[in-house]
Amino acid sequence: MDNNAAMREQASKKPCLDTFIFDLDGTLLDTLPDLVELTNATLRECGWPERTPQEVLSFVGNGVKALMYQAVPEGANSEDVESALRRWKALYPAYGYRLTKAYDGIPETIAELKRRGAKLAVLSNKFDGAVHEVVDAYLPDLFAIAHGECADIPRKPNPAGLLRTIRELGSSPSRTAYVGDSTGDVTVSRNAGVFSIAVAWGYHTEGRLLEAAPDAIVQVPSRILRTFPTAS
Repeated sequence: MDNNAAMREQASKKPCLDTFIFDLDGTLLDTLPDLVELTNATLRECGWPERTPQEVLSFVGNGVKALMYQAVPEGANSEDVESALRRWKALYPAYGYRLTKAYDGIPETIAELKRRGAKLAVLSNKFDGAVHEVVDAYLPDLFAIAHGECADIPRKPNPAGLLRTIRELGSSPSRTAYVGDSTGDVTVSRNAGVFSIAVAWGYHTEGRLLEAAPDAIVQVPSRILRTFPTAS
């Protein structure tokens, strides 16, 4: 790793962290193949043209409602989009997460954080039921709390869900890092007053992440352990 890359992985400050809250899609799990299949199945049923994987990728990050409103053809009325959204959710059990996979090194890194005594949670813009389903399937018994978008958890970058999760863990913002792959994840970290760790393996380029000015960028999951050891 060159010096510049090493510097990007180092925090400008070194907080005493014992709490790590993670984004889900693009951070812990690569869920894009399933999102592409499910979104295109919905579009086909509605008689609309399908979207490319790159297009679907550009739509993700703000929840399924935002995804569908961008995926439908221009000019579609809100009633039709809401109907498509309901169909998307109805089809989810049939498509779900069969193509999803954890990123290399993620299960081992989370398990090691847990072994060291870290407080661990997931906070995602994915709808709440799906969050619990995929976390239980791919990263079982590792997180104390998992939240997705629901009536009580607004979408990021609103900090309410992140602050609630911190309280539920019995922690504080000053001891917490939020780990995510998007500029929105950096923004919610700033809004909540927590340390921001951006990951370079997800759905957003490192250049875009640098523009958002996270506290640190890591290139591989194990760097979270090396650069931000939990408090003893």
